[in-house]
Amino acid sequence: MTAPTWLYENFDPSGSAIGFRVTRKLDEVQSPFQKIEIFESTDWGNVMLIDGAMMVTTRDNFLYHEMMSHPALFTHPDPKHVVVIGGGDCGTLREVLRHPGVEKAVQCDIDEQVTRMAEKYFPELCESNNDPRAEVLFDDGIAYMANCAPGSLDVVIVDATDPVGPATGLFNRAFFESCFRALKDDGILVQQSESPLVLLDLIQDIRAEMGKAGFDSFQTLPFPQPCYPSGWWSCTLARKGGRGFDFREADAAAKGFATKYYSAGIHKAAQVLPPFVAEALAKA
Repeated sequence: MTAPTWLYENFDPSGSAIGFRVTRKLDEVQSPFQKIEIFESTDWGNVMLIDGAMMVTTRDNFLYHEMMSHPALFTHPDPKHVVVIGGGDCGTLREVLRHPGVEKAVQCDIDEQVTRMAEKYFPELCESNNDPRAEVLFDDGIAYMANCAPGSLDVVIVDATDPVGPATGLFNRAFFESCFRALKDDGILVQQSESPLVLLDLIQDIRAEMGKAGFDSFQTLPFPQPCYPSGWWSCTLARKGGRGFDFREADAAAKGFATKYYSAGIHKAAQVLPPFVAEALAKA
């Protein structure tokens, strides 16, 4: 084993950095879309970077994947058809398929190399890829949503990277309009919405763009995420028709599968925003 060294992601918008102690680089590939690197760390398992940005670690990915999926699926009255846009590491797809009522879950990521790297270095995240209810596609998620039949989906989860490069088009009105059209009347859109501490203005922008697309109810849920800038992250849910975000608390409490972070209590607690976040989003 080589001597440990430190791997950092410098995040200019917040003037801060995230770092992990690593022992060696395990792999690297330049796909047609982005550079993907895998490192072995001393304390966080394997670490995936995309274009120099921390994406996934073995140790903390459950926080993100569980919060991107279970709050929405327990808020929807009966989710059967789910689409994950992005999500190439397959962890969100795995969490979606823990719900026995889900009949079909499509994952559409533009970059096949992300999934191939995940299969090799994060196999636990890919354990549901061969579930008969799963369909793993490598295609343009923007085009996929634009071509979805109107009113055909219950939940759309946008598990995208930061709004740069291939993911830029997943954060604007045109894309959200495609999601709005594809969702049923009681459907839910979920978007990863960055850090409420250092990127609160981006959350405001996301909610504004969702509103322009026709959604009229929004809920931002914060959660810890050590490998992302500031260590604090969020997802934002959107609905149409004035529907709120009461969730099936009894079902969440009695869920028939194990989770490491999500629970009915965590879901309930995440709905209470710190005053500075609540005030900022009330103005948006």
